[in-house]
Formats: sequence, structure tokens, C-alpha cells
Amino acid sequence: MTNIIEWDEKYSVNVPELDECRKQLMDMFNTLIEMKANKGDAKNVANLVTEINDFSKIFFSKEEKILGRNGYPDLVTHSKAHRRFIKNAIGLRREIAEDVDNLSIEDIVELRGLLVTHFESVDTLFIPFLRIHKYVDECENKK
Repeated sequence: MTNIIEWDEKYSVNVPELDECRKQLMDMFNTLIEMKANKGDAKNVANLVTEINDFSKIFFSKEEKILGRNGYPDLVTHSKAHRRFIKNAIGLRREIAEDVDNLSIEDIVELRGLLVTHFESVDTLFIPFLRIHKYVDECENKK
């Protein structure tokens, strides 16, 4: 199916804990797309949308804690981007609250696209910061 996106290293932030969460989120979206394409059980579709919402919150919280712990200077702006995504994800859940048939593959692909765009743009901004911070820590530990 053409709507499926496989993990690619370009989505990596070189933090294993965060990369695993990213892979998991992408897998969840791919599963949701497959479920809709195969006219999966409405309750299972709704449950997976809820699971994506919940997991997104957990994932973004982990990412923000790591960035905060390392003193990332643009954390407030970054957190706002997370909140925008969660707001859109909640909107998707509301859309299907009364009728899961209101959810289209296009809606799912659009939300997943927002996530991938976030990975490829906003998240790439903190990668050099974390890399430098890790290097400085390693140098200080050698002293």
C-alpha cells in the first residue's frame, strides 16, 4: 500500500529511546491506515486512534524532558509544536467519536504527515545541540 511509510534513518535523532518511540508511532499510523483500508472493526480503529493520542503525549513528554535536562534553549517553541500536533490528534479522535466512518485514510495520512514533517524539520534543530552537549559531557568525564 502506497500510504505506508517505513522507518528511515532520516527520522532519527540519535537518541535510542526517542527513536524507538518514533518507530512505534509510525507503526501505529501504518496499522491504522491498513485497518481503514481493509475496513477494520470500528471499535479497534477508534481504540487505535486513542492509543496514538496517548502515546504521542508520552513520547513528546519524554522528548521534552530530555531537551530540558540538556538545557535546550528553544524548548518552549518546540513544546508548542508538540501541543499543536496533539490538538490535531485530539481533533481526529473527536471526528470519529460519533461515527468511525467519519475517519478517512486521507485524514490519517494528513496527521501522520504533520508528524513526519515535525521529525524532518523541527526535531532536526535540536540534533546538533544534543550532539554537542553529549560531546562536552564526554570531555568533562575524561578529566
